[in-house]
Amino acid sequence: MATTQKQKIADLCTILTQVDDPKDMRALLEDLCTQKEVENMAERIFAAKLLLEGKTYNEVVSQSSISSATLSRVSRSLQNGTGYKKQLKK
Repeated sequence: MATTQKQKIADLCTILTQVDDPKDMRALLEDLCTQKEVENMAERIFAAKLLLEGKTYNEVVSQSSISSATLSRVSRSLQNGTGYKKQLKK
């Protein structure tokens, strides 16, 4: 039986939730992603935090290296999703 994308993503999520040490998480991210991919994810988290603090789009763009298109996606995720809000409000 072939493993589906859904199962593969579930496996990834399981592995990510098992990591409890920031050093171990960094090592895993370095193995899984390119440096640029890690930087892009970090930039999205930074932008989400700024938006949650009430910063405007212009303020976020000026304080980060995120594009307006990516910022729009982050903003939509904050409005319609639960991932950013749940993890950043811990």
